Amino acid sequence: MHDEHAASDGSAGDGVTGGAITRDEATHLARLSRLALGDDELGHLAAQLDQIISAVARVQEVAAEDIPPTSHALPLTNVYRADEVRPCLTPEQALAGAPAAEGRRFRVPRILDEEA
Repeated sequence: MHDEHAASDGSAGDGVTGGAITRDEATHLARLSRLALGDDELGHLAAQLDQIISAVARVQEVAAEDIPPTSHALPLTNVYRADEVRPCLTPEQALAGAPAAEGRRFRVPRILDEEA
């Protein structure tokens, strides 16, 4: 999909964001995100971030106060089934293939100290 507002230099071109995201800003964001990016990647990131900010600004221009915010385009409802007892494994059957068991539980190696 072609974005008619995006310029080849990575700036928004429509003046919505007040200017393109600079390489220094992209470097700062990459550092905060703990991303190791090369010079060419930083330029590409700056252009993409500027396009994202421009797109969000365009959506905010269209948003009307009489339209309620939504998280989904269509209303969602949960479908529940009735709880019913079904046949399942006995504890002995479930533990039969376990490498180690203790009582009626799986025995696993400790991964945390007592103090944790």
